[in-house]
Amino acid sequence: MKTIVLMALLGLPLSLLAQKGQVLEGRTLKSQILGREVRYTMYLPADYATSERRYPVTYLLHGYTDDDTGWLQFGEVNRYADAAMASGEIPPMIIAMPDGGVAWYINDAGGKERYEDFFIKEFIPHVEATYRAKAKKEFRAVAGLSMGGYGSFIYALKHPDLFVACAPLSAAVIPDGEIEKMPDDRFNAIFAKLYAPGNLKGKARLTEHWYKNSVLKLVAEAQPDNLKKVRWWVDCGDGDFLIKGNLELAALMTDKQVPFEFRVRDGVHDWTYWRTGITDALKFIGVSFRR
Repeated sequence: MKTIVLMALLGLPLSLLAQKGQVLEGRTLKSQILGREVRYTMYLPADYATSERRYPVTYLLHGYTDDDTGWLQFGEVNRYADAAMASGEIPPMIIAMPDGGVAWYINDAGGKERYEDFFIKEFIPHVEATYRAKAKKEFRAVAGLSMGGYGSFIYALKHPDLFVACAPLSAAVIPDGEIEKMPDDRFNAIFAKLYAPGNLKGKARLTEHWYKNSVLKLVAEAQPDNLKKVRWWVDCGDGDFLIKGNLELAALMTDKQVPFEFRVRDGVHDWTYWRTGITDALKFIGVSFRR
């Protein structure tokens, strides 16, 4: 009786609330580019097993030190996606979650970890060949949190002809000044291998490779028409240590007269913030998939 009452309060039919998508964990892709197997997790919508249709895909990227199960284990994205699809807030979609390790989803400066090449040249084609995915720009989106928000920006900025929408949450948009002033132990542990091998300090860290992968630099130098090829959703907490970079990004987008949705909510850099934001991000993406 309690279950029925709860469903009635939610205003949803029993049949819809019973529908659950399928989660596939522990899937692997042998990457020729990376020279190893890469794990990934898939969310398939509730009617995937009983239909013959093809679905749009959201590529959902995890944060630093998490893996392909982060959005599932801590973000409960399957539960939020089930509810939003059942209520009609978002259209049925596939959600693909690759393991990005600590590669920041880019090709590193030394050419040893070519994760961006893997994602674009191997992972997307694999998903579209293995699952019933619609293999067109208008049915592809990318989203993520923190490091994954950064990766989302990088992919959409560098490959605007591949993605219709980009929805980063708490994205690691880092201004040049923060890289210059970052304590040596932190910079060397997290960023040196990616952008500036060697014990570099201050402005010397702002290498050519840094600028090739700086979200703010890419936006600053992009033609407005290219930026407008993608629908943008930006969400960052007012107490998040990454808010400064996100505000700078919003100012750049505004100056270039590029339409974007910008959300600054009460919150910090944690799973509570991301869990309460993922449904709205998926709704924004869902609008991009609809006609």
